[in-house]
Amino acid sequence: MNEKVEWKEKKTSLGNAIIISVVLAIIGIIIGANFGNWFSDLAPYFGLKKRYSSGMDWSSLDEVYNKLATTYNGEMVPSKMIEGAKKGMVEALGDIYTVYMDAEESADFYDDLHGNVGSGVGIEMGLRDGYVRVLRTLPDNPARRAGILAGDIIYKVDGEEVWNLSSDEVAKRVRGEKGSEVTITVVRDGKEKEFTMKRETINNVSAYVEYDGKTAIVTITRFDTDTGTNVQKMAQEFSSKGVNKVILDLRGNGGGYVSAAQDLLSLWLDDQKILVQKSKHYGDSTTNTASGKAILKDMKTIVLVNGSTASASEIVAGALQDYKKATIVGEKTYGKGVVQSLFDNLSGGATLKVTTAEWYTPNDRSINETGITPDVEVERTYEDINTMRDPQLDKAKAM
Repeated sequence: MNEKVEWKEKKTSLGNAIIISVVLAIIGIIIGANFGNWFSDLAPYFGLKKRYSSGMDWSSLDEVYNKLATTYNGEMVPSKMIEGAKKGMVEALGDIYTVYMDAEESADFYDDLHGNVGSGVGIEMGLRDGYVRVLRTLPDNPARRAGILAGDIIYKVDGEEVWNLSSDEVAKRVRGEKGSEVTITVVRDGKEKEFTMKRETINNVSAYVEYDGKTAIVTITRFDTDTGTNVQKMAQEFSSKGVNKVILDLRGNGGGYVSAAQDLLSLWLDDQKILVQKSKHYGDSTTNTASGKAILKDMKTIVLVNGSTASASEIVAGALQDYKKATIVGEKTYGKGVVQSLFDNLSGGATLKVTTAEWYTPNDRSINETGITPDVEVERTYEDINTMRDPQLDKAKAM
């Protein structure tokens, strides 16, 4: 006997269907968003290579770490190894301007950038001819009083050789607590000379002005956040002193903030292009000066430069030269025509300084590794500096 089967339609409420759909959608989103991480963690168990979000295969790093962990006859400090790996990765780019700084190095970097050098002996140093040399000594500071001269190679600090370290590392060793002693050994004319000094608080302003008759001599040692506005205040005082010529001294200025150079150039250029940045990741962009602040646009201006004039200083010199707003006097500049961006929100207080673009002058000149050639070339030797002779400034005054 055949029984008749009765089919009944299952009914689901619209509300339940919506809830189920939403839950499934959320689960799908979570799986999709985390699939890469889950796959990365599970891949080794299936004989697959572990891959990270960058798409690169970093498994060889695990391989080295595992070998060290199972063979190294000493203590391993993972945090130090990770910091070392970060530094090594950045250094492998081969770009001297792209740098990874840990928290301590980052703090020192920002102190230098803002002139907060603490206590030291008043030496400005830099890498020249393969050695860290004294570029100049600051007035009324221990190094100058002791007899350290521009051009001296810094060989030892407190008896420890430092000639093979970077200028930043040497500077860090020279600094210390106010009133404490430091002994610096230099090499001059092939002979060692030793100087013992007490550290003092260094007053290192970014800009100052001196007057020679109706000529204002504005010296800018670095481009700090307030440098442009400070020089603008100086310029406003020029009229009361009857100034008819400005000498802008950028010698030894290694740069700083591009925005400070922009503020400074606004004294001569009214809403005009000062540079073009060309970047692989950010595209091309143009930087202009402010409008309505060019109170020196008709002022006779001479800019002093040398081999240590770099970066933001070259932006200023290049723009004034292109617009024929100034005569450039001195020696060919350093040639740093690239821009760095600072990423200071990294874990552990670290900072990454990255070359993100190359810049060009308003006339589309690239000065990277070539520098800016002065309109009037005048040499100033270390001997000139140490005997207080300044043929470059003398030439500027006579023009």
